Amino acid sequence: MSKRIGSFRLATFLALATTSAALGCAAAPPPPPAPTQAAPPPSASVVTPPPAAQPVTISVIGTSDLHGRLDRLPVLAGFLANLRRARAAHGGVVLVDAGDMFQGTLESNLAEGAPVVQAYNTLGYAAAAIGNHEFDYGPVGPASTPRGPSDDPRGALAARARDAKFPFLTANIVTAADDKPLALPGGAASTVLDVAGVRVGVIGVSSIETLRTTAGPNVKDLKMDPIVPAIEREAAKLRGQEHASVVIVAAHAGGACERFDNPRDLSSCDNGEILRVAKELPEGTVNVIVAGHTHHAIAHEVHGIAVIESWAQGTAFGRVDLTVDPASGRVLSEDIKAPHALCTSTENAPTVPCDPGAYEGAPVVPDAALAAEIRPAIEQATAERDRKLGVIVDDRFTRRHDGESALGDLLTDLMREARPGTDVALMNGGGIRADLPAGPLAYGAVYEVFPFDNRFARTRMKASVLKKILAANATSGGSYLSFSGVRVIGRCTPAGLQIDLLRDNGKRIGDNEMLTVLASDFLATGGDGIFSKAGVEPSAFEIENDPPIREALVQVLSKRGGHLRPDDFLQPRKPREVLPGPRPVVCPTPSR
Repeated sequence: MSKRIGSFRLATFLALATTSAALGCAAAPPPPPAPTQAAPPPSASVVTPPPAAQPVTISVIGTSDLHGRLDRLPVLAGFLANLRRARAAHGGVVLVDAGDMFQGTLESNLAEGAPVVQAYNTLGYAAAAIGNHEFDYGPVGPASTPRGPSDDPRGALAARARDAKFPFLTANIVTAADDKPLALPGGAASTVLDVAGVRVGVIGVSSIETLRTTAGPNVKDLKMDPIVPAIEREAAKLRGQEHASVVIVAAHAGGACERFDNPRDLSSCDNGEILRVAKELPEGTVNVIVAGHTHHAIAHEVHGIAVIESWAQGTAFGRVDLTVDPASGRVLSEDIKAPHALCTSTENAPTVPCDPGAYEGAPVVPDAALAAEIRPAIEQATAERDRKLGVIVDDRFTRRHDGESALGDLLTDLMREARPGTDVALMNGGGIRADLPAGPLAYGAVYEVFPFDNRFARTRMKASVLKKILAANATSGGSYLSFSGVRVIGRCTPAGLQIDLLRDNGKRIGDNEMLTVLASDFLATGGDGIFSKAGVEPSAFEIENDPPIREALVQVLSKRGGHLRPDDFLQPRKPREVLPGPRPVVCPTPSR
């Protein structure tokens, strides 16, 4: 028994004895012997120890590469509402995006990404990484790159960062002159959240190829730091001075896996950039990586890190559940979910109804308020998308990533037609984003094929230099470089792959002949490294201000009218390129 309770009993006894004597009563008998089991203390003296802190579950939801698909966001909101209800009592939800939020649809591009940020604010995003296409808009206004010294090359991105209620994060994009972090309103390398009593840190990083896959003039003063040291540095700060128990990385860098039945089985995964990063990070540095950029999917544990990526354009989201002891901050368990499709239909088109099904034990109800919020942007885009161009597409033009296609041939032919006097037109495969559907051609279909606001870039080069460019593309496993104006014959020689160039009429082109070459400003300023591999510097190009290439192609199509047939462009008996084997071409090494 405590000293306090024993003193209380003694004082009570003495007081009673004194009172009895004062009243002339007989003295009270001595107290009975103390019982072997102490009597219960008065209720006022009971001290109940606090219950042990209950483990909490933090659900990390990852998205990436929305590319302006606003129509999917009310559906995502329905999934989030169900999950947040499930986590309300003992946990929370952390919603993170891995970049490339804006560029790609009229709904987003007509307002330089503003509707996307508005919707992300409503959805409650905690943070977003910066993707390469976040730089595409350039200054505020119609110009996609600076036209004078007063133009801010990242003005549109800065405007979106000011609009956002969540930070745009990057730990590895810095200014080349002084190694200072990229300056954006509200931007940072990392941020810290409190989720159900658990300190959660989020770090942003971007692919090392970021500056090569956007408009060069908008990022010419920046450079990329290696990803792994940037993550290590920020994670140490978060776990140290910020006392974060959980660290998440939002990475606009990715990889690809094919199977998702066993998160610990990496046999179906490639060795993509983010998977290499995860393998290089020391164990315990981070808990979760939300990846993107490659438009593929991952739901795996890599070197002790849960890595998730969920395709692109609002088709799915990723999820990792972390069970955490809030008292110690220790992560007790993780549960990596397979990518979850937003709609039961596999066709990702605004005209296809979306049936989201049920989630967390309840039907998913798209958010009507968010749908109303984005409706003005969708209606404006719909009116522009439905504008007819006076052309009939007889059969679908299908894009190809790895070889010649009727669509690539059509687009490069249209480029030459738009700029008479051009000998050769080139278009990178990454710039062709959709098939051209059959039927009356509307503006929206052309936009879906070529959504970027790239401008024409023109230069003069020797045919020998063009041969180097085309040989590098033939021996590369990257996306196919479509071309118009020449025919290519490749052959293996003891020196490797040799390219011969022929004009459309079959006449051979000499190495010293000068050719006028037309491409996009993306390629001209270093995109995909196509020209730099052949020693062609950006300064060799004359870049137009306006209109964007897409608008010039629309003008040509509207003027041309009539019918478009794939067989008129891709002719199996007369292909534009004949190689000694499939890409990437590997010529045998001569035996000694």
